[in-house]
Amino acid sequence: MTSNGTYVLWGSPHSYYTGKIRSYLIKKGVRYREEFTFHTQFQARILPAVRHFVVPILETPDGRILQDTTDMIEHIEAAMPLPLMIPDTPVQKAVAWLLGAFGSEALLPPGMHYRWSYRAEQENFLCAEFGRLLQGGPDREARYATARQTMQYFNDFLPILGVTPETIPTVEAAYCELLDALDEHFLHVPYLLGGRPSIADFGLMAPMFAHLARDPVPATLMKNRASNVFRWTERMNLARIGDGEFPDCPETYPANDEIPASLEPVLRLVFQDWGAQLLADAQAYDGWVASNPSVAGGTLVSLGGKRSVHPSIGPLEYQWRGCTIRRSTSPHGLWHFDKAAAFARALTGDAESRFAALVRRTGGEQVMGIRLARPMTRHDYVLVLA
Repeated sequence: MTSNGTYVLWGSPHSYYTGKIRSYLIKKGVRYREEFTFHTQFQARILPAVRHFVVPILETPDGRILQDTTDMIEHIEAAMPLPLMIPDTPVQKAVAWLLGAFGSEALLPPGMHYRWSYRAEQENFLCAEFGRLLQGGPDREARYATARQTMQYFNDFLPILGVTPETIPTVEAAYCELLDALDEHFLHVPYLLGGRPSIADFGLMAPMFAHLARDPVPATLMKNRASNVFRWTERMNLARIGDGEFPDCPETYPANDEIPASLEPVLRLVFQDWGAQLLADAQAYDGWVASNPSVAGGTLVSLGGKRSVHPSIGPLEYQWRGCTIRRSTSPHGLWHFDKAAAFARALTGDAESRFAALVRRTGGEQVMGIRLARPMTRHDYVLVLA
């Protein structure tokens, strides 16, 4: 149990979403300690509560157990509004949530690809990291044996995410374009929205830290191709907001609810590369809802009622950058996007006009027009129909 106002982060250095919430806790100034899943308390208390094996999990000082990183951030923001980690101006808030959703969900394919498609080149590192999470004690062989069982499970996720020998060149090309756009942006400002981090940065840290900046093959790619992005990953794990590289950049979001001009090429890639999946997912989800018109609120958004962190409602096929993507549907990605889009739909007056102009300039009109047939929410650690 937690004590003295300290949170417990059940996570690991190599975990995708742990990188997101750890960075948030550091920048927010939240007192926490990090524990691994081999701890007896995880087996005794946490796993029975959540009812599926997953990290990260955040345990609050009063014993509340939170599983989704977005839920964690919203919970702490409500309890500790300052220091500000989500913009309080309307257009910046909508853009921040959109970028945070993109990082959290859309970059799973390159994150998993660079970890598992290059497994042979980084096997020892991956065994050490998975063993660190799963097996306590100094017995290297026991750690590695336990690690390999779990590693194969995650290795098999690649086709589910649409990563196949036919699509890998496109996945890599798209990721490198994103690296280039981000590298240029981080020449101008230390964070996505200017002089202080936001939900946008934390979402992007999910793939960019544990998978793409720590695993040896993608880390080398990032350092050699986009050193400003790598420096940003370091900056995101430092408690200070300011950085000596930007002595004249105030530790605030830009004045007048503005969006940095250097961020627009990044947004263009967000709409281009996540948009194709979102449109296909939305069509599949709306069809699933239409085929289940009388299903009550609280029903799992999942085939066969299976509890899952990333559920599916069936296979998906769509065209992206000239290739055919065949993967599982991603209702969780839709939930993330719709949460961000709700902030955009709530805009009025001048803010609405400015956001619409930004979306037109960056090619996002079709994507931002997505309206789900039925909203989703999270309850009891799973995604359900509202």
